[in-house]
Amino acid sequence: MPGRGEKLLPQIGNNRVIIRLRKIRGLAVVFTLLPLLFSSVFCNAREVQDSVKIYFRKGYSVLDTSFMDNRRTLDRIADSLNYGYPDSVYTLRRILVVGGASPEGDIDANRRLSEKRADVLFGYLSGYGGLPDSLTNFSFLGCDWAGLLKLVEEDSEVPYREETLEYLHDIVDRCEGGENPSDNNVGRLSRFMGGEPYRYMYRKLFPELRASKVYLWYDKTRNPDLLPSVNVPVDGFRTPAAALAQTGRPEVRSYAGMPVTGRPFYMAVKTNMLYDLLLVPNVSAEFYLGRNWSLSAGWMYGWWNSDRIHWYWRTYGGDLSLRRWFGRRAGEKPLTGHHIGIYGQVFTYDFELGGKGYLGGAPGGTLRDGANYAAGIEYGYSLPVAERLNIDFSIGVGYWGGRYYVYMPQNGQYMWEVTMNRRWFGPTKAEISLVWLLGRGNTNESY
Repeated sequence: MPGRGEKLLPQIGNNRVIIRLRKIRGLAVVFTLLPLLFSSVFCNAREVQDSVKIYFRKGYSVLDTSFMDNRRTLDRIADSLNYGYPDSVYTLRRILVVGGASPEGDIDANRRLSEKRADVLFGYLSGYGGLPDSLTNFSFLGCDWAGLLKLVEEDSEVPYREETLEYLHDIVDRCEGGENPSDNNVGRLSRFMGGEPYRYMYRKLFPELRASKVYLWYDKTRNPDLLPSVNVPVDGFRTPAAALAQTGRPEVRSYAGMPVTGRPFYMAVKTNMLYDLLLVPNVSAEFYLGRNWSLSAGWMYGWWNSDRIHWYWRTYGGDLSLRRWFGRRAGEKPLTGHHIGIYGQVFTYDFELGGKGYLGGAPGGTLRDGANYAAGIEYGYSLPVAERLNIDFSIGVGYWGGRYYVYMPQNGQYMWEVTMNRRWFGPTKAEISLVWLLGRGNTNESY
């Protein structure tokens, strides 16, 4: 007999069983959804996901906010990490930090690099909103072969694209359980099809893989009290307001035994070894301005003389240079590689080696009293030679102007002979400088 609420169907067989099962399933669905409906109606909670991707220069784990679009990306994620909006409250549920490196160089080095990049990004964002260790998982990709495969799939301009995809699929499959150094995947890929696909990927795709990414999962709950926006400590971390109030920047903290700071700082102190050989002590300082621009200012002062043999070698003055850096090395790290720029110099001199003497600038005067000057354009290359040392080779061509005086020492006196105007166009600057790199992250990591 049919039960209450159950209809007989014209077919025979197990229809009654099917109908009962459907009813049971319907009740199960209702009871399963009740808690979710209750929380949605009464708590207005929903899960929110966010992520941030930060790029690094080749071979480096320093978080450079001036590199690519890092500054805007970090500003956006910092806003999301402010707990206590007026109309809602955010509660972090889960965090995943992923560090990666492009497929080039040593496997172990890339593994360490991906770990450092993940740690640095985690430490930076902790200064903005507090990322609790208990909610965080890390993933270190090392050479990101899977990421490269995905980029090639999305780029129709890759030379020998179909063959390259098949080649990369093979590498990804073999690296699934861990990459074996004996496979020499990077070396084989660089020679594949004469190296043409590799050169294209190095220029166009590899920069996308030199990155770290943070994935955030948190609940957004309606705030019934509509409290004003305040920053409160979360799991022992200070919020941006507390850190910025004291330091003006995200606080410095240590993570995994490694100090993490809000932003890198690049500067250099230099001495021109050509001036040093000429017994003219000199020093200059160069500051990185961001976006591959730098400003350098220098001073020299040599004042040697001996009246008994009329030996004079006296010069002093300063210079100012504005430089634009470019090329592969400049893209990997500031204040390294090729540079071009404009410069200006002001100086005075007095050269006399026992015969006729030449005095640049007014006799007995200062740099303000008609000193000589020069201005022009320069080109140079700064070569890394140690962890914090470069050698900078530069040459400048421009105009040298000013007045100079010709004199002859006679009987303890200096007899003026003629006044000349200097009008010279040609090389006016030469530099082989020893450069000492200073600042957070301003190191050549290959040493």
